[in-house]
Amino acid sequence: MLVFWRQGYETTTVHDLTEAMGITAPSLYSAFGDKESLYLEAVGHYRKRYGAGEHSRALLAGAPTAREGVRNLLFEAVHVMGDPETPAGCMVVNSAINCSSSSSRVQAIVADCRAEAEADLRARIERGVRDGDVPATVDAAALAKFYATIIVGMSIQARDGMTCASLQAIIDAAMLAWPQA
Repeated sequence: MLVFWRQGYETTTVHDLTEAMGITAPSLYSAFGDKESLYLEAVGHYRKRYGAGEHSRALLAGAPTAREGVRNLLFEAVHVMGDPETPAGCMVVNSAINCSSSSSRVQAIVADCRAEAEADLRARIERGVRDGDVPATVDAAALAKFYATIIVGMSIQARDGMTCASLQAIIDAAMLAWPQA
């Protein structure tokens, strides 16, 4: 997972993977089938370990308002992106952003991961509309896309070396765009 996260899907070789895992190429192929299958397992592991999916939904759902849920999710993302124990940024964003057409399946799968995260944001904003803490006039899809785009942008900025403090300042600025009730 860390090798793909650091180097990206296409630029990671089977040799890089076998070296990192301490196994031979035949063992990798026997266990995973091919590099793509291993990558998809690594993405699944990343999502379970670093907050995508269920954890993100819990952060959003557990907050008393949609605004607080979105803010909590953004801060959690910065925590993962800036963790000195892992590569900078988000694996789902950074590892498959520059792939050729031969990796279209990988690109489609990570795009689905990002779409799922955006759908979770939208669902929480729609709940906020129903609960009355988000104005009824808000376009939940557009607002969810805005905050999903903030996460993607922060991932790229983190990879480029932006500090956690600077990323947190981006969150503060992004939250100023939250519609007032």
